[in-house]
Amino acid sequence: MAQKAAPVRAISLEGFHGSVVVPAHTARPWRQYLAFAGPALLVSVGYMDPGNWATDLQAGAQYKYALLWVVGLSSLMAIFLQVISARLGLATGKDLAQCCRDHLPAWTRWPNYLSCEVAIAACDLAEVLGSAVALHLLFPRLSLLAAVIITSFDVLVLLSLQRFGMRLIEAVVLVLIATIGICYFLEIFVLPQTQPNFHEMARWLVAPDLPAFFRSKDLVYLAIGIIGATVMPHNLYLHSSIVQTRKYE
Repeated sequence: MAQKAAPVRAISLEGFHGSVVVPAHTARPWRQYLAFAGPALLVSVGYMDPGNWATDLQAGAQYKYALLWVVGLSSLMAIFLQVISARLGLATGKDLAQCCRDHLPAWTRWPNYLSCEVAIAACDLAEVLGSAVALHLLFPRLSLLAAVIITSFDVLVLLSLQRFGMRLIEAVVLVLIATIGICYFLEIFVLPQTQPNFHEMARWLVAPDLPAFFRSKDLVYLAIGIIGATVMPHNLYLHSSIVQTRKYE
């Protein structure tokens, strides 16, 4: 009797799976770190997007440092989840979506898919509008509609770079992140108008006024927005997938 062929398991990011060679486990730690820094760069973009800026700017403009502790806690939460997500991809050889398919009841697949699509659409709406507003501020003669079209075109251009390999995409993202980092440095340490009070920041970070926080609905709503913009659930699916672009042992 002929034996039934084993089903072929779908791999995550088929065109890029195992496409980036990494140093041997005996290599120096800094070389191993750099080999896996690319996925971290791509994931970090989700924490420096217009949605985060808009939410945090609103919180800072209205309540100064009162919600800084929420930013700190949600950042720790995001780091914890991202580490688990990366380990999931490396240990199982599957991304988070594939693990949900294989280990959760079958009836949960469509609800999970639809809820994720709605969440991604809602998140991307804030990113597109934020980028469009930024372009409009830089170029006042540019209408918001034209800015939205340009932003959408930018996404297509970045996606078209996939044909040149994962390393090029990571290099482009590195340039963008370095630009943001330089701007942050100038704002915090050079420009006198935006230099923060680090002593006051530390005070609000470790000793928030929790009774006043729970008495104000506006503070709670902003805190929920900060948590949602910082944790970025779709980044967990991305991280568990892109770590598999490395040809690890």
